Amino acid sequence: MSIQAAIEEKLQALEPNVLTVENESHRHAVPRDSETHFKVTLVSECFEGLMPVKRHQRIYALLADELSGPVHALALHLYTPREWEASGQTRPDSPNCRGAGA
Repeated sequence: MSIQAAIEEKLQALEPNVLTVENESHRHAVPRDSETHFKVTLVSECFEGLMPVKRHQRIYALLADELSGPVHALALHLYTPREWEASGQTRPDSPNCRGAGA
């Protein structure tokens, strides 16, 4: 199973309304076909009443194995359904990596 698929599977525990896991490794100075840099957009009722740091801690707990090994970077965009609607159902774009193409 790919790392991306494992992340997607584990995050199902949060019963997401929206879940997007993007492998952004190609935007960084890593070997071709790497799975080291990911961006997660997740919308869930589970985040209701939780401050951002608590939301992140829930993700880190679920992905402990991936974060202790192959995953180097994980950008998290975590919303309640109400926050997602208020955002226009968009999340920020990732910045370009200065080391890409190095």
